[in-house]
Amino acid sequence: MRVVSLVPSATELLHAMGGGDLLVGRSHECDWPAEVGDLPVLTRPKITAKAPQDIDAQVQRTMAQCGSLYELDTALLKQLRPDVILLQDTCAVCSIDRPTLEAAMDEVSSNASVLSLNPHTVEDIFDDLLRLGDALERPDQARRAMVELRALWCDAQDVVNPYVDGPATIVIEWVDPLYVAGHWTPQLIAAAGGRQDLIAPGEASRIVTPEELLAMQVERLIVAPCGVPLDQCEAHVEVLRDTTWWSLLPAVMEHGVAMVDGTSSFSRPGPRLMQTHRWLTGWLQDRPAMIPTGYPWASVGPS
Repeated sequence: MRVVSLVPSATELLHAMGGGDLLVGRSHECDWPAEVGDLPVLTRPKITAKAPQDIDAQVQRTMAQCGSLYELDTALLKQLRPDVILLQDTCAVCSIDRPTLEAAMDEVSSNASVLSLNPHTVEDIFDDLLRLGDALERPDQARRAMVELRALWCDAQDVVNPYVDGPATIVIEWVDPLYVAGHWTPQLIAAAGGRQDLIAPGEASRIVTPEELLAMQVERLIVAPCGVPLDQCEAHVEVLRDTTWWSLLPAVMEHGVAMVDGTSSFSRPGPRLMQTHRWLTGWLQDRPAMIPTGYPWASVGPS
C-alpha cells in the first residue's frame, strides 16, 4: 500500500503505529521523524510574510482570492500513485484543503482513497490511530500504539491533585490577532492541573480580547504560535510586550510565562502531544523532573 500524507500529525501517527514504510510522499511541513525528510514533497505554501500581523493579513487575502494557502504538485501526485492520501479538514490554514486536493486528483485521474483526520479532543486523536490502522490494514499495530499513547496520557495525570484549584492558564497560538488555543488544548490544561474558562474542550481556537485575559487573571501563559519554531518565537513575544496590557497580567508579573516551539507542540495532534502534556504538567506542578529531556521551550522574562 502506498500512502501520501499531507498532514504532519498524520505522518507522525503513521510512524507511531510502525507504518512509516508505507509513506511515499509528504507535505512540506511533515518534518518528523527525521527520516521523512528524504521523501518527495508535494506541497508548497503561498504565504511569504514574516511578521505575525503581516502573516495574518496575507492569509486573509489569499484565502479570499484563491481559497487555499498551498499549492499541490499534481505531476508528482500522478507519479507517486498513492492508494491512500491522508488529509485534515479541521483548519484550512494548517494544511492543504480538500477542494484543492480533489481538483488535483481529478486532473491526474487518481483513484486514491482520502482519509481525513479531524480531531477536536484528545480522545479523537486516539480514535484517529485506530481509523488509520483500519484504512491501512494494520489494525493490531495501530491498537498497540493507541494503548501506549493512552498510557502516557494517564501517567502524567497521576501527579495532579484534582481537588486543588490550579493556576489560571492559557495557550496563545497567535499574537496578532490574539488567538487562544482550543480543540484539545483545554483538555491538556485541565489534565495538567491548570484551569481556564475561555474555551471549552473541543471548541475551536478563537480570537480573544486583552480584557478577557485581564478578567481571567492569567497566572500561567504559554506562547506557542502555530507553525513557528522556538528560535522564532521571541519575535512574537515582543509583539505582546509592546502592548499596554501585557505587563498587567499576573503571569508576567510573577514570571509565569513560557514560549514553546509551535511546530511540534500544542498545534500538532500527534504522538508528541503526549510529550507536550508531560511538559505542561511538569511546568504547572513545579516538577521539573517530569519535563522531557530536550523539550523545545524557554522561560520568558517580563521585558
